[in-house]
Amino acid sequence: MGFRDVKRSKSAKDTRVIAIINQKGGVGKSTTAVNLAAALGEQNKKVLIVDFDPQGNTTSGFGIDKEQLEACVYDSLLHDVPAEEIIQSTECKRVFVIPATIQLAGAEIELVSAMARETRLKDLLEPIVDEFDFIFIDCPPSLGLLTINALTAADSVLIPIQCEYYALEGVTKLLESMRMVKTRINKELETYGVLLTMYDSRTSLSNQVVDEVKGFFGDKAFKTCIPRSVKVSEAPSFGMPVITYAPNNKGSKAYMDLAKEVIRRA
Repeated sequence: MGFRDVKRSKSAKDTRVIAIINQKGGVGKSTTAVNLAAALGEQNKKVLIVDFDPQGNTTSGFGIDKEQLEACVYDSLLHDVPAEEIIQSTECKRVFVIPATIQLAGAEIELVSAMARETRLKDLLEPIVDEFDFIFIDCPPSLGLLTINALTAADSVLIPIQCEYYALEGVTKLLESMRMVKTRINKELETYGVLLTMYDSRTSLSNQVVDEVKGFFGDKAFKTCIPRSVKVSEAPSFGMPVITYAPNNKGSKAYMDLAKEVIRRA
């Protein structure tokens, strides 16, 4: 089924375009993109994920075989292939993906000399943006041109932060980059929410990080924390979100709670 055969929710307002971003690796960006999108689909929202990380974890997280793709987001960015030609459906109802492959790694260098290099992704999404309730951009763990493109295309950012030592390390640099983009390119950019991931309520460290992050970000921090869970870690190897792989798992329930919180903020 093509993405235009699925209608937006009847209560839909403006599309929210949200970049999922943190230049630290291993904080749960792709895991959040896959599972939050799937949970929103279960809440009758039509969702598009742009896999903007050359590792392509979001693409494979939905069971899409990267070797079989004829084109990916790289071809749209650099060779003007329309977005509607590369959008892939998934096994999750109402969830679609613009896939990425390792080809995207070369885009950082190729974009340097490209015209309108910061707005390539925004221009790519413009013809289809109104088709969806939510569009998530899964950013690479860096602050290069791909991330600048994501921040230019987005209206807000969702920042996953792992419950570990130095949780806020690097966040200051990220916020500086956001301010730069907001001042020079995208005046509408705001923080949609901060998500605590890999939370273990049994450890004082996790609870300390929660207090620290909520003290720093205030009501921008989501009430929902994503717990550590073997099932959440296993699900990508089966090419499916955890809410499909293990629907009764505590991680699945947390992502469903997060989806409801995201809808309320919309």
